[in-house]
Amino acid sequence: MRYLVLAWDGDDPDAPARRQKARAAHIACASRLQAEGHLLVGGALLDDDGNMIGTAAIADFATRDELDQWIANDPYTTEGVWKKVSVTPYRVAEHYTHLYQPD
Repeated sequence: MRYLVLAWDGDDPDAPARRQKARAAHIACASRLQAEGHLLVGGALLDDDGNMIGTAAIADFATRDELDQWIANDPYTTEGVWKKVSVTPYRVAEHYTHLYQPD
C-alpha cells in the first residue's frame, strides 16, 4: 500500500542543527529504501524563506507496520529531527500510473 508521509521538524532553535547532523544518514536510508522500491518520491518541506522544516514522501510498504518501522528507525526520528509525523493512505492518480506500477 502507498502512503503519504508528512514529517515536521521541531521548531526550537537547535532543530536546523539536528537536521544537518542527521542528514547524511537520512539520505543513505532514503536511497536504500528507494532502491528497494519502498520510497517513490521524497524531499524537504520548506518555509517561505527556503529553510527545511520537514519532509514529505510517498512510500510503498506491504503493511502499515513496515512503514512504521521505517519511520521509527529513520535517522531523522532517532536523532530527534522529526517531532510530528502524519501518515495517510495514498493512491496515485490514474494519469500518473505510468510513473509507478499500478496498485
